[in-house]
Amino acid sequence: MSDEQKADEQVPEEEIKAQASEDSEDTNNEDVNANEEVVDELAALEAEELIARIKQAQTKADENWDVALRTKAEMENVRRRTEKEVANARKFGIEKMINEILPVKDSMELGLKAAVDMDIDDESVHKIREGMELTLKMMNDALTKIGITEIAPQDGDAFSAEFHQAMSMQEIPGKESNTIVAVMQKGYLLNERLIRPAMVMVAK
Repeated sequence: MSDEQKADEQVPEEEIKAQASEDSEDTNNEDVNANEEVVDELAALEAEELIARIKQAQTKADENWDVALRTKAEMENVRRRTEKEVANARKFGIEKMINEILPVKDSMELGLKAAVDMDIDDESVHKIREGMELTLKMMNDALTKIGITEIAPQDGDAFSAEFHQAMSMQEIPGKESNTIVAVMQKGYLLNERLIRPAMVMVAK
């Protein structure tokens, strides 16, 4: 075979190699493009999933924050309620005891009034009276220290349903309607709260 014939035979082979090389490059380019698209799709999916997780975490955080705020508010309300109950217990816990003592005080005042009205000029009676007066004063001082205030309306004072209890109503000449004409029993406040109204007779 001549050199020319060999050359003619080699040309198509080179072209084939060149073509094959181009085809290989095209294939590689297509693979690269395909890989890039896959990577982009995965990145997009990961970004969406990440965004979804962030939103979910934010929602959960908001829910937890709301729960924390509600819990804090509830604890504050419980604290205030407890403080109020403790304060009321301190201020009014002795109310039952005071209600037991007040009738004793009433009896002492009635006894002292009776002793004064008797007007007996006797040394022993004077001593008894002085002892009763001193005892009553000590009791009044003690009651005042623990927050007891007397409600002792006077003749002619206006009747107040807030502090007085009308035991009877009578038409009395010269007396204005709805005024007090007699006091049957004193009333009392414990730290500004009514524990016993004054029992009175009212003009109508």
